[in-house]
Amino acid sequence: MLALKFLDSITEIALSTEAGAAWWAFWVSFGVSILLVITKTWHGRISLDNTKGIQKFHTQPTPRIGGIAVVVAALVAWSHSADEVRPWLHHLIVAGAPALLFGLAEDVSKQVGVLPRLLATMASGALAWWITGYSLHRLDVWGVDALMQFTLISVLFTAFAVGGVANAINIVDGFNGLASQTAALAFVGYAVMAQSMGDGQLAGMSLILGACVWGFFWVNWPLGKIFLGDGGSYFIGFSLAWVAVMLIERHPTVSVFAVLLPCMYPVTEVLFSVYRRKVRKDHPGAPDRLHFHSIVKRRYVARWFRHQSTAARNSITGLLVGSMTLPAVILAYLTAQSLALSIVAVLLLGMGYVTLYARMVKHRWCSPVDFLLFRPVRRSHFKSL
Repeated sequence: MLALKFLDSITEIALSTEAGAAWWAFWVSFGVSILLVITKTWHGRISLDNTKGIQKFHTQPTPRIGGIAVVVAALVAWSHSADEVRPWLHHLIVAGAPALLFGLAEDVSKQVGVLPRLLATMASGALAWWITGYSLHRLDVWGVDALMQFTLISVLFTAFAVGGVANAINIVDGFNGLASQTAALAFVGYAVMAQSMGDGQLAGMSLILGACVWGFFWVNWPLGKIFLGDGGSYFIGFSLAWVAVMLIERHPTVSVFAVLLPCMYPVTEVLFSVYRRKVRKDHPGAPDRLHFHSIVKRRYVARWFRHQSTAARNSITGLLVGSMTLPAVILAYLTAQSLALSIVAVLLLGMGYVTLYARMVKHRWCSPVDFLLFRPVRRSHFKSL
């Protein structure tokens, strides 16, 4: 029964008035991405991402300004969207400007620090509250929700959460198609959840944003001809976070934990990265090659597809890890109206991530509690990686 409802919601979205705007978004994003690749000799002096760096896996200098294609597509789709969706999409694009601009500044100058970019994404969250009036007033956590009724606390936490999700999408932007597939699936998940609650406005906006990302995906994957860059990943991350905020605030019956599920993989990656660097006594913002997706490539993809090129292995890794968001999206839909079930789903996905990570670095299965608390991640675990 739930599966049929899920399919019905997808069908309703596909036949909605926003389907036309979504097609515009897809093709404009796809076309602008190709245009940026074709013209890289003109702008490459400032836009190309070189191959040197601990987190660089590509083999050819590549434009890292794919965020431009996503935003241009959103602007074109805005002009073709329905009257009830247009103002909300406009608000989102305007509020996302700080995240986009600071990210693009880093893409072209390579000199914008992590903190200014994080503050810019948080500023986008605060700006979105100022424009729309939406901020998180509940987290479905006993005792905490009372504090969230204070406007200052609500706005500050919302800004922090938005910055966290934006940074999470940036962190998982490591292989061809990984961040864009993750985000596109999450947007579709939010669209289905909103549609099932009768919120055509939010469903339409989510569908359009997903199409903006999906058009870029097919130029980024599998050949890696263009990257999102910080501008793209921060803008997409902000957009995901703000759709989630709107879904929670517009629908009091939806579980906050269910809304978290479509972003569960990137959020878990951020939290575990902070933990990993702390126990290894590394700087919290220090780049490394110990992210989940990095280890999947070196531990499995490099062995299973040893005869493939480096670029092909990058794309295979991105597709494999990005697909982890699909079950999270389905779980979000199934548990949307149940706080208890959604909490269980969050715990299962979180423990699943840690269990798989532990298996990759310790070469054996162990419980996530044992790995995190009693035998924490240490430098010796990674000698063979």
